[in-house]
Amino acid sequence: MATDGPVVQVRGEATREVPPELARFAVTVTARGRDREATLTQLAEGAAAVRVLLDGSEPAVARRETGDLWVRPQTKRSGERVVGWIGSVTTNVTVTDFTALGELMLRLADQDQVQVSGPWWELRPDSPAYREARHAAIGDALLRAREYAEALGARVIALIELADSGPADRPMFARAAYAGGGGGGGVPELELDPQPQTVQAAVQARFTISEPVLD
Repeated sequence: MATDGPVVQVRGEATREVPPELARFAVTVTARGRDREATLTQLAEGAAAVRVLLDGSEPAVARRETGDLWVRPQTKRSGERVVGWIGSVTTNVTVTDFTALGELMLRLADQDQVQVSGPWWELRPDSPAYREARHAAIGDALLRAREYAEALGARVIALIELADSGPADRPMFARAAYAGGGGGGGVPELELDPQPQTVQAAVQARFTISEPVLD
C-alpha cells in the first residue's frame, strides 16, 4: 500500500496470567484374566462403576467422552498360546467446579483396577481472556508508535496496517496420577491448586506519522 509521509512499524505484545476455567482428567479402567469373556465382563463392570460415579457428580462434570478402548490376548514368549486377556477403556472428563475436583478424582481412583491421570488446567476456547490480551497488544503497539513518534518530534496520524503475529495461546498443564486400590477406609481429602494460565498475544502495526523534527 502506497503511503504519503514517514511510516513507523512496531510490534505490540501482551501477556496475562488468568485463572483456569476448565480442568480435564482421564479415568482408565483395566481388566485382566485367563478367560476372554470374563475379562470383557470385568471391563464392562468397571466402566459402568465409573459411569455411576460420574452420573452422581453432575453438574460439576461438564463433559465426558470415551477415549481409547482396547482388548488383546496375552501370550507366552516361547509360543503363540494365549494364556490370558487384558483390556482397558479410558474416559476423558471435563470439570468446571474445581471445589469438587479433588474429591471426585480420589473417589474414582479408589475403585479397583482404575487409574486417574490429571488434572490438566485450561481456558475455554472462547474465553474472554484471549480477547483482552489481543486488545492489550493493540494498545501496546499504539503506545510504542506514539513513543517513537514523540522521540522524533512527530505524532501518529493514521493506522496503515494491523496484523496478528502473536504465538499460539499456550495453556499450562499440570499432571498427576492416582492408581485405584480399593483399600477402603473412606476417601481422603485432596486440595488442588488451579494453575494460572498464560495467555499471550502480539500484533504488527504500521502507522503514518507527521514529519519528524530532526534538528
